[in-house]
Amino acid sequence: MSIKALIKRTVPQDKARNMLHLFMEMRTLATAQPGYISGETMKSIEKPDEYLVISTWESADDWEKWMLSKERQAIQGKIDALLGGKTTYEIFQYGLRD
Repeated sequence: MSIKALIKRTVPQDKARNMLHLFMEMRTLATAQPGYISGETMKSIEKPDEYLVISTWESADDWEKWMLSKERQAIQGKIDALLGGKTTYEIFQYGLRD
């Protein structure tokens, strides 16, 4: 069953340019991963320093493998260092199930 991974980051305006490069690098690697379906990056209108990435994966296992991959961990480390904070993640599945 496919899932959506919601990734939220606060990016100060003075770091946005560097962060966008890292976002693109992460997306490029993600598209080559087994189970990756799609992704989009959005910027909040009300909070211009807040970004939301929504990626769709064939399964939670595919997402978890990507999350734990060395390639992703390396870029995420650069993101965390640049932001000086943590990224938040939420995983959702489709439908109303028990």
